[in-house]
Amino acid sequence: MDKVNNPPHYNKGSIECIKYINAWEMDYLEGNIIKYVTRNKLKNGVEDIEKARFYLNMLIEREDAK
Repeated sequence: MDKVNNPPHYNKGSIECIKYINAWEMDYLEGNIIKYVTRNKLKNGVEDIEKARFYLNMLIEREDAK
């Protein structure tokens, strides 16, 4: 198991989380939202969902400011 290059908490389906983020050309905020939502069941549970909410709120603020 390679926890640096291929961590199990990002590899539950047919595509690794970072490959999905890159394929959709997501920025930092968007990528972190996807990352934390994706891994919550395999790593930190509600803590990861709260982290996703933090980045989602930042994304909403950014988009509202446009």
